Amino acid sequence: MTNPTVNNLDTRLQHTGLASFDPDTGAAPVALPSMRTSTIRFRDLDALDKALANRAKGERAIVYGRGGMDTHGALEQVFCDLEGAQRAFLASSGLAAITLALLATLKTGDHVIVADCAYGPVRIMDQSLLSRLGIQVTYCRARVEDLASQVQENTRMLYVESPGSLLFEMLDIPALAAFSKQHNLLLATDNTWGSGYVYRPLDLGADISVVAGTKYVAGHSDLMLGAVMVNDEELITRMHQTHYAMGYSISADDAWLALRGVRTLPIRMKQSAENALQVCQFLATRQEVARIYHPAWPDDEGYALWQRDCTGSNGMLAAELTLSSVAARRFVNALQLFSIGFSWGGFESLVQLVDHKTLQPHGYWQGGDNAVVRLHIGLESPADLIADITQALEACGE
Repeated sequence: MTNPTVNNLDTRLQHTGLASFDPDTGAAPVALPSMRTSTIRFRDLDALDKALANRAKGERAIVYGRGGMDTHGALEQVFCDLEGAQRAFLASSGLAAITLALLATLKTGDHVIVADCAYGPVRIMDQSLLSRLGIQVTYCRARVEDLASQVQENTRMLYVESPGSLLFEMLDIPALAAFSKQHNLLLATDNTWGSGYVYRPLDLGADISVVAGTKYVAGHSDLMLGAVMVNDEELITRMHQTHYAMGYSISADDAWLALRGVRTLPIRMKQSAENALQVCQFLATRQEVARIYHPAWPDDEGYALWQRDCTGSNGMLAAELTLSSVAARRFVNALQLFSIGFSWGGFESLVQLVDHKTLQPHGYWQGGDNAVVRLHIGLESPADLIADITQALEACGE
């Protein structure tokens, strides 16, 4: 994108990463091709020396195929545009991006406080990797009043996800940023829910933003992708060094697919959000529904924070149901338009029956033995989705 007068993100997403005009023919394809390569060749040693010098300074430099060429560079710029970041580093999945963010900033003997609502696999990373590296992890409700007693002399980071995993607990990122600065902590946040388009934690004071591009950025449930975004020069250097040392890479075809997907991100996300609110309105009329978890829903506990900090929403919601575990399974199995699956952010609607064991660590959860289903509302007709939920509730037998 070369026009500095274009400020609207919707416009930038349509023009970032277009193919350059051929200097001889004056023509160019609209879509940047997928540039697959393992080896980069240089015109002469001066060109190689320049690329190596730029890489040593932490700049994006094309030196070897692992770092990618123009296709990767265009996708990195897309993430920078979305998040308001100086640099973006691509990874093979959202979890790989989280791993990059943590290992680039923590070392043996450090302590990190992790929000109890963060993505569940972070706990597995703690048990299987961080603990072996001598990095201590404490889990806590991500509110300033709860965090104060958890800070230790060796605490280096506060890692959160907002809205939180499973129940979409909105966190006060500006307050957490102020707390982190007061205690000389880095604030890292998983921003997959907002994906930069409707929520920008770097603008709210976070130091590191992590996004699973698998979800709304790609948008078609056909690739795995993660990214880490930062602005601070020291963090850029640390991310760059760790990214290179760990050998992170994504395929050029996946980068190309993500570029294709992001062109429709604005309309996909808005439509999913609109559909989700219609489903919330319906769920609120059902006696089986005890509580709706969706930040853009006016009765949600985090609604005021959502109004203050976000510019939109998406298709994610959870419903607390007054059903037995057996009836809840019947309900999920009876759904016909919702596929059973763990991901979200694609064009399709999905359902997940949430395991109570994964809910118990969440201080936000107050539902006791009630069942919880997480729904991703896709691009189908909301009337059809509501009819499907209706028949499934009637089929569950309670």
